[in-house]
Amino acid sequence: MSDDASNQARQEIAFCEQVLAKGGASVLTETLKGIDQPEGWTKYPLGEVFDPATGAHWFYHSHSTIPGEHGHFHTFLRPNGPKGPIHHLVAIGVDPHGRALRLFTVNQWVVDDDWLGAQNTIALVERFDVHMPQPNYLVNRWLTGTIVAHGSTIAALIYERDQVLASHAPSKGGDARQDRALEVTSQHRLL
Repeated sequence: MSDDASNQARQEIAFCEQVLAKGGASVLTETLKGIDQPEGWTKYPLGEVFDPATGAHWFYHSHSTIPGEHGHFHTFLRPNGPKGPIHHLVAIGVDPHGRALRLFTVNQWVVDDDWLGAQNTIALVERFDVHMPQPNYLVNRWLTGTIVAHGSTIAALIYERDQVLASHAPSKGGDARQDRALEVTSQHRLL
């Protein structure tokens, strides 16, 4: 990602947050709009979000035990459309006010995606771009902006993910990508 693209993305993030705040909302309240009590592990919005023009796909859920974290957005790319392979890019942890706290990658078993190594996954990160009105256009642009603004950090996290998995020896043998003892493979704190 170029510095210009990153700076522009940071401006878009700030714009989305400011417009939402004017209405007393945040990316979190808009994602959970109409949900009185979100249930742990349930994916929101119901039905998830998929942009058929770009293949960008995301959902939000909460089950975190991280202090101060409400939950996280999982971002994916489906380069061949909704019935094709799905590749996890990065997760974005947010606080109860919808502010981004951390970026992190997860082991394959967590999201059961179609595995790609670091180089191929990083190539997909640049394609994540959501232009959909649901659940909220500003939420979609905020997610896109967050991916673009932190593109180099996300790339480093994906490389680290692969290094962690390559050096991980599951206690019961087998494939490191399926070892349930290893969930988060890399992370970077934003706040």
